[in-house]
Amino acid sequence: MNAALGMAGVALGLSACALGAVTTISGLTRRRPRLVRTSLLYAGLAGLGGVLAVVAMQRALITRDFSLEYVSRVGSTRTPPLYNVAAMWSSLEGSILLWVLIQALFLAVVGWRMRDRLREPLVGWALVVLFVITGFFFLLSAGPANPFTEVSGAVPLDGPGPNPLLQNHVLVLFHPPMLYLGYVGFSVPFAFAVAALITGRVGEGWLLETRRWTLLAWGFLTAGIVLGAWWSYEVLGWGGVWGWDPVENASLLPWLTGTAFLHSVLVQERRGMLRVWNLSLLAATYSLTILGTFLTRSGVLQSVHAFSNSDIGPYLLTFFALSAGGAVALIGWRGDRLRAPGSIDSPLSREAAFLANNVLFGIFAFVVLLGTVFPLLVEALQDRQLTVGRQFFDRMTTPLGIALLTLMAIAPVLPWRKASGELLRDRLYWPAWVGVASLVLAVVLGADGFAPLLAFGLGGFAAGSALRQLVLATRRQGWRGLVGRVNGGMVVHLGVILVAVALTALQSYQRVGEFTLEPGQTATFAGHTFTYEGAVTESRPAREDRIARIRIDGGEVYEPAQRAYRESGEVIGSPSVRTGLTGDIYLTLEQPVPVADTDAARIKVLIMPLTIWLWIGGGLMLAGTALAAFPGQRRRPTEPVSAPVGASTAEDAAVPPELVGARDG
Repeated sequence: MNAALGMAGVALGLSACALGAVTTISGLTRRRPRLVRTSLLYAGLAGLGGVLAVVAMQRALITRDFSLEYVSRVGSTRTPPLYNVAAMWSSLEGSILLWVLIQALFLAVVGWRMRDRLREPLVGWALVVLFVITGFFFLLSAGPANPFTEVSGAVPLDGPGPNPLLQNHVLVLFHPPMLYLGYVGFSVPFAFAVAALITGRVGEGWLLETRRWTLLAWGFLTAGIVLGAWWSYEVLGWGGVWGWDPVENASLLPWLTGTAFLHSVLVQERRGMLRVWNLSLLAATYSLTILGTFLTRSGVLQSVHAFSNSDIGPYLLTFFALSAGGAVALIGWRGDRLRAPGSIDSPLSREAAFLANNVLFGIFAFVVLLGTVFPLLVEALQDRQLTVGRQFFDRMTTPLGIALLTLMAIAPVLPWRKASGELLRDRLYWPAWVGVASLVLAVVLGADGFAPLLAFGLGGFAAGSALRQLVLATRRQGWRGLVGRVNGGMVVHLGVILVAVALTALQSYQRVGEFTLEPGQTATFAGHTFTYEGAVTESRPAREDRIARIRIDGGEVYEPAQRAYRESGEVIGSPSVRTGLTGDIYLTLEQPVPVADTDAARIKVLIMPLTIWLWIGGGLMLAGTALAAFPGQRRRPTEPVSAPVGASTAEDAAVPPELVGARDG
């Protein structure tokens, strides 16, 4: 029954997408509004199909229907209910099914939100693109990634359950769905961008339609990356949050280009410039989500995050080529209409800063893409394996990060069109002092090294610039000064700065020690004492835990463990962390007891400075994204963009230029 119900949902969704695309195209080209309006029905049916398929799969997992081949591979009677639900996206076919659900729901929601404007060509063609995208993923679930294939022969009585790493922490329930919401969310602004190119309406109208969709997608992708870093920190036992793993890079790439787009779009809305940049960045962002999906699910990468070999790779690679190539062709076709009506008047202007921002993010994305894909190209062309390690990424991206921090400090105080030296000196005075104070504080606390100290100083400089903007906004508008795209963006900046500073401290000042201790013995490391109080064994349905009890500084006891899973025979470490505002003490059990007929245990201790500020920074980024999604207050108008250089600016009244003029939302 589950197989039949699931395949019915997939068939319904695929049929609805095919009919919706054909019907909408027919209505648009023949100018028959009634025909176009039926796209709303087909979008709803596609959403229903996705829900039906996922309900069938979850029912199969919950009831342990081992007649489905997928359930027999990832399900188990011993798996806790929470991880049984998450088992759907623990392997290839189920992860594609989750993608199908989210993509179909996005299609349905966009159709419903635009139900009164379906006659407009821009909206109609955007729905066509979404129908095609959604239909492609339904097609994958109907063919090479079918999760409802039934077992041939005898039905097994039990299965192995998900990968042990995927049933070791509750974050597995949230990290993949958040990433997928980000990936899929970018299909909406991409669809409107393609529709704008098809219809020739390449002005600023399509940007207004997609601003909140883009923010939503970027926010979900940010949440997915932060939760993934947290999961890695809590589960893998290596004490890190980001290892430049190829699959980690696959999620970072669209985040980089998406971030550049969110900045660059302000220039087009304000002055009609950077149109080609914006279309290209948006096309790159969506295409990179597909490339990341290919890298993760084709089996070409060896990674703790990657899925096994499958037949899905050629389909995804073809879709990536069509998405990227089609967008490039459309941009080239509409090249004459994409010419900007204005130009950058001065390098000391907000427009120039955003252009520099685009270039830096573009180079950053290229470096990450090169380091990720180059080993694959070498293997394909020369049949030899090459590894690009963390050292390459750190060496290449550190100067780019420093440059971006510098730009984050200067750009928020720049006016449109042109800034004088006196104006910059006045606006950067307090941010510069915050940067100096941050540098002095870092030195007093024992920081050293040129690159870390530079990062701390620039981090304070950039934070001072963002805080200055927020202080001016709240002084005039009260708490509503935090709301709106510009000021919400400043909150995001503060979150990014916290993450950058915490990562710098983590990479520069982490300390590691290892001890073999008998029960009752104490070791001293980095000013802390660690007393080993023995080990206990706990038996669970799917595994057996060997837990070491470690008392830190004579206070609370922490319990790093090793978990031996019976079905797979794998042993997974489970760290224990004491979290503090200045740093974490991270404990792992390197070797379980008993060892060689003794009661000794080998304990690894990592001192992790400022780790909690990574998660606080991530939370600020999400809070800022939410604030940016709401419109700011309408203020009195400023000078038009065509006003002569040197005309009075909003800050002459002690108000940043973004807080006045056209509605911030």
